[in-house]
Amino acid sequence: QLVESGGGLVQPGGSLRLSCAASGLSLKNYAIGWFRQAPGKEREGVACMTDNDRSTYYAHSTKGRFTASRDNAKNTAYLQMNDLKSEDTAVYYCAVSALLDRSRNIDSRCFHDVWAYDYWGQGTQVTESS
Repeated sequence: QLVESGGGLVQPGGSLRLSCAASGLSLKNYAIGWFRQAPGKEREGVACMTDNDRSTYYAHSTKGRFTASRDNAKNTAYLQMNDLKSEDTAVYYCAVSALLDRSRNIDSRCFHDVWAYDYWGQGTQVTESS
């Protein structure tokens, strides 16, 4: 089970840190993907991070503002979001994939191959208050 937390209402340019806590499974050897879905829009990937070499990948819209990290000892992943904008308003989800952590070319797959994710969290709402 994955449980996201840390969402909320934030002013323009503000910051939030989302957490994704795993229970009943170890995050070791799983790639972690962060996705979001705004009302009326399709789900999109924002960040992903492998476990095997800790590579991280970001969507163009979030690169330089969002930072993915993980603490396997705490069985928790994080998404630090800075300089938040109105277009960042969405429900944010974390997901884990054993397959993607073993895969090559994860940079082209971690947002596209959503079928490869084994578990998904329930989501947490992030709202920019402009």
